[in-house]
Amino acid sequence: MRKALIVGIDHYDHISPLRGCVNDAYSVNGVLERDADGTANFTSPRLITGTGPAASVDRHDLREAVRELFRDDAEIALFYFSGHGYLDDAGGYLCSSDARGGDDGLSLTDVMTFANQSPATNKVIILDSCHSGSAAVSAQGAVQADIREGVTILSASTAEQYAMEEGGSGVFTGLLVDALSGAAANLVGDITPGSVYAHIDQSLGPWQQRPVFKTNVKTFVSLRRAKPPISLSELHQLTEIFDVPGVELKLDPSFEPARSAEEASDSSIPAPDPLNMATFKVLQNYARVNLVRPVGAEHMYWAAMQNRSCELTVTGEHYWNLVNDRLI
Repeated sequence: MRKALIVGIDHYDHISPLRGCVNDAYSVNGVLERDADGTANFTSPRLITGTGPAASVDRHDLREAVRELFRDDAEIALFYFSGHGYLDDAGGYLCSSDARGGDDGLSLTDVMTFANQSPATNKVIILDSCHSGSAAVSAQGAVQADIREGVTILSASTAEQYAMEEGGSGVFTGLLVDALSGAAANLVGDITPGSVYAHIDQSLGPWQQRPVFKTNVKTFVSLRRAKPPISLSELHQLTEIFDVPGVELKLDPSFEPARSAEEASDSSIPAPDPLNMATFKVLQNYARVNLVRPVGAEHMYWAAMQNRSCELTVTGEHYWNLVNDRLI
């Protein structure tokens, strides 16, 4: 069972309203609900939005929804929040629609308590709000965050920073949705909290808001499966095409079907071989995703036509080992 609670609040009774949080919540809900192939991912995520006086999100309801999310022994329980955040000497808060000053919102200490005590295997907290980096930090600013095993936190900004909006959407959430849509996928299509953070981190400059990543896990859980950039069957051929890492695979023109009229009439150039051409097609796909590189030539085509070779990249050797150890 994979549970998700997704909250976006634009309407506030006593503090300034926001514009993009509800849209962000719908975007996150849409990308998490199904994997790229259409299969269910987080089945029926619970979506709570504060759009106006008649559809607000009060502190009690928000707190109970978070408590309910983390109550079960799910495989993964994911909490996403987009809205105002607040910080004072007592800690951080997520502002509900009825908040008057901020410290009367949902305490991040409460959120962390629910997550830390949850029987769920994996607890993921994603916060797009100002000062959200204060999650799991004590009021005294302890160096070590209070994160129990299985808990991961990804926040839009540090405790001292504001979370920015751009074009009616949170900058952080825009990158989050981009990552979940496939930009942060590995070669088998898995998107993990770590890869999501890496994508967001490298997309924000040093002078912009800085995302914060805190985790205490033994293995990363996949948040979503995107369409892999290369088929699993082709990945499995790594150990068939390359006997061992670190050796060059000799190529010749029989691997390449494309040739000029002059080359086609040259009897000294080996004719295309169907088996070699099939292997070369896979090798070209490897080169496209940085698993293989030509040696002594700029492109794989010239490596074949000039009787050169190709070799596994460092990434290619990594995936060769994964295949060889039957880990993928």
